[in-house]
Amino acid sequence: MRYAPLALALSLTSFVLPTGLALSSDTPGDVGPGLVLPQMDSELGRKLFASKGCAVCHSVNGIGGEDAPPLDAEYMDIPMNPFEFAARMWRGAEAMVYMQREELGDVIDLNGNELAAIIAFVHDADEQAKYSEADWPDEIADLISGAHAEAEGPDAHPAD
Repeated sequence: MRYAPLALALSLTSFVLPTGLALSSDTPGDVGPGLVLPQMDSELGRKLFASKGCAVCHSVNGIGGEDAPPLDAEYMDIPMNPFEFAARMWRGAEAMVYMQREELGDVIDLNGNELAAIIAFVHDADEQAKYSEADWPDEIADLISGAHAEAEGPDAHPAD
C-alpha cells in the first residue's frame, strides 16, 4: 500500500508527459493540437509561380501576363497573413478557374505546400528581384508571348 502513491504518480506521468509533449508548439511549423504550417519557401515559390502557369495571367516586376492583377511584393500587405491571401484567391476562384481553362486548358493544381511557397514568393521582394523570363518553361513562355502578341493585335507587327 505504501507504494500506491508512487505507482499512481508514475502512471500519471507516463500518460500526461507524452500528451503534453504532443500538444506543445516547440516543433517548427507546429501551431497547436493537430495543426502544422507548411514551410514558406519563396525560392520554391518563384519556380512554381513560373512553372505552374501563374505567370500566364499575373506579372511580377512587369514580367508575365496582364489578364490579372500584378503580384509584386510592394502591393502586398505587410505583415502578411497567408490565410488572407488564400481567402482572396478563394473569392476570385470562379474567375481564376475560367481564365485558367481559357489560357492553360485546365485548372492549376496546387497542394498546400506549393500554395505556401507561392504566397511566400509574392511577399518576398528579394526573391522577386531574381525572377525573370528564364524561369518560364517553354510551354509557359509560348503561352505568354502568344497572349502578348494577341493583345497587340495583327497591326502591331506588319509583315516585312
